[in-house]
Amino acid sequence: LISERASHRPCHTNRAFLYEAKLINSASDNRRKRVATGINIKTYFEGAWHNEDKPIMRAADHGSWLGTTVFDGARYFDGVTPDLLTHCERINRSAKALMIAPTMDPNDMVSAIQDGLKSYDPTAAVYIRPMYWATIGDDTGILPSQDETGFAICLEQIPMAPQNASTTLTQTRFRRPVLADNVVNAKAGCLYPNNARMIAEARSKGFKNALVADASGNVAETASANVFMVKDGEVFT
Repeated sequence: LISERASHRPCHTNRAFLYEAKLINSASDNRRKRVATGINIKTYFEGAWHNEDKPIMRAADHGSWLGTTVFDGARYFDGVTPDLLTHCERINRSAKALMIAPTMDPNDMVSAIQDGLKSYDPTAAVYIRPMYWATIGDDTGILPSQDETGFAICLEQIPMAPQNASTTLTQTRFRRPVLADNVVNAKAGCLYPNNARMIAEARSKGFKNALVADASGNVAETASANVFMVKDGEVFT
């Protein structure tokens, strides 16, 4: 891991990383205002688009109290949606990893998202978030039932970070989990409290984010995005 002294220099990196940092900072600001992360929010729920930040989960849903939720995060910017189908395919794999039954074909998901994006200005930057959650459990209450699944897509207008933006990195004592003790083969909501405490620790030391190690001490990611490193002209991630 890089030293804290070295990591306090501004770290110029890719727009996707900085977009995540902007999203985190925006969420922090908006929590104080008691509003959502983005603006101009639209929700796809129960087969239709709604022009609002629509309530979608019930108090007794399995995902509400046992954390069986998965999501994926795609982007719309400069009039394009890079790898949208890949993101939609991945959320179905994430659902299966959490033993949630996926209910929407990735191609149908793409079609619904493209339909929802038509109402946005072509110059807008939109965060695209399909989501699944378990609604009921089996007789133990712990294992998600395969009989019913909640699904929604949320579109939020959130500006991309400027190309010349930078951030600062430090180390964290918290580690990226491994498959033996957590569902790291899914983009699951239950993984993110660990990332939140990494960011909180970094901020307590005067930094904006943290480089995170895996169980073996190797650099794995930051608290909010992948890490890209370049050595001898070769890119590693």
